[in-house]
Amino acid sequence: MPFSRTTNTPPQRHTPWCGKDHRCGLGEHRSDEIVVDVSGRARAVLTRIRAASGREHAELRVRVALASDELVARGQLVGLLGDVREAITRAAAAAQIRNARRAPNGRW
Repeated sequence: MPFSRTTNTPPQRHTPWCGKDHRCGLGEHRSDEIVVDVSGRARAVLTRIRAASGREHAELRVRVALASDELVARGQLVGLLGDVREAITRAAAAAQIRNARRAPNGRW
């Protein structure tokens, strides 16, 4: 098996969901971006990532246009933070439940 020139370790194979292009580097694999775009008002970009360690995670970038009125903008930020916290908590709980179902040998 060929070895990576930079790490002297066998190269990781691309995953079925990997973008298989310049986004893969330093032992990391990144999926194509999933984009939600609300024209001119908001945009979210979700990317699935497998780190060199083998650990997988999701990266979420969010951009939301804020109101010009400071109090309204602060209200938007409070609401956004609450919604993001809820989504992250729900995703983390789902992963925890799924991992708890695994048998001690790591199989279902």
